[in-house]
Amino acid sequence: MDTVLVIDDNSGIISALELLLSLHQIEVVSALTPQAGLQLLREHPDIGLVIQDMNFTADTTSGEEGRELFYAIREISPDLPVILLTAWTQLEMAVELVKAGAADYLGKPWDDNKLIATVKNLLELNDLQQRQRQSQQRAIAARERLQHNFDLQGIVYRSDGMQKLLEMATQVARSDVPVLITGPNGAGKEKIADILQANSPLRDGPYIKVNVGALPEELMEAELFGAEPGAYTGAGNRARLGRFEAADGGTLFLDEIGELSASGQVKLLRVLQTGEFQRLGSSQTRRVSVRVISATNANLPALIETGRFRQDLFYRLNVIELQLPPLCDRPDDILPLARSFLPEGKQLSPDAQQALVRYSWLGNVRELQNTMQRASVLSQSETIDAHTLALPVQEKSSRPEVSFEPSRELLERTLASCDGVIAQAARELGLSRQALYRRLEKYGIPY
Repeated sequence: MDTVLVIDDNSGIISALELLLSLHQIEVVSALTPQAGLQLLREHPDIGLVIQDMNFTADTTSGEEGRELFYAIREISPDLPVILLTAWTQLEMAVELVKAGAADYLGKPWDDNKLIATVKNLLELNDLQQRQRQSQQRAIAARERLQHNFDLQGIVYRSDGMQKLLEMATQVARSDVPVLITGPNGAGKEKIADILQANSPLRDGPYIKVNVGALPEELMEAELFGAEPGAYTGAGNRARLGRFEAADGGTLFLDEIGELSASGQVKLLRVLQTGEFQRLGSSQTRRVSVRVISATNANLPALIETGRFRQDLFYRLNVIELQLPPLCDRPDDILPLARSFLPEGKQLSPDAQQALVRYSWLGNVRELQNTMQRASVLSQSETIDAHTLALPVQEKSSRPEVSFEPSRELLERTLASCDGVIAQAARELGLSRQALYRRLEKYGIPY
């Protein structure tokens, strides 16, 4: 049951409110003085709303006592909604406190229907905000635990999707099974591979990276498995050490694994099955102990259907699959990543932040990094605006638009840059004035 604290020196008003609220299954605790009310607030953490009078001393009409009580409540519980009960003589004071974060004010005598509707809406909003805060606190605690217990290689993220991915990656890192990292180009697959290596028992061993897609097909096998002198045109008179031999006792990261040739796939399958391979141009079998991490942006099952990738190799590589979502599917990561790419002293304007969050980022983290580096060079001031970002205009697609929820920091900065003009700040943030008012009240930001 929801609980409301009523603070009023008139016992008749308290009784009337107790009766009215109880009819709507709302519990009431009450106090006749500000001091007693504040004590109840400390003793009852389940209180979801306060209804307070503006005067507590006979023949006093200034509302100053209500003002002091409101700010005392704010010190104990900064986000708790407060309804002010006021006579016409304290209207100006009530408006001032609403601007300071009070949820609403009601004149005496009040309209029962309006009061009940206001109370229910505020209790529901407070409950939602509490759940959001608890969820945010749990997410922060989970990130801090992960950062404390594992080497995350400086990765920057805020999204729940990345949290789950990294939790799985750090768990998988302790085993030596092959891992396949899938995801679009530029999303950060190599960073995930670095995290796997940094938290594995092989972290002190060799860590060799190969971009298979960048190797000419005629040299791919020689690069991976080595070659004997004269094994191919231009091989020279010295044996070539392959990447598998170089990675012996450690980890080999094969990026763009979908580009591996058919003969290379056969040899890779044998290494994964037996740890054995042969250099190009040699019949001598060599043995290595290598953990293989592979990555691809290709649809390997589709390549299997067309005969371009071996199904048995896919199952060997895909013992554990880590799916890295595109940046547009984790909008919470966009602004933290963008700030991490800025040089010290540079910051983003509100309109730049809004533009970054609403952009689709088809090139993912790599595109974001390039954009921030370019804007940092071109910006002639410490603040980078949307014009300097110069993001290309994108055609609307079937993908739903990313919702934009401004942070407290962004709200405060935007208000300051607009000299407190609500209409202008709302335009900057792409919100209606009513939506902006609700967010300012949510965070208790004066306006």
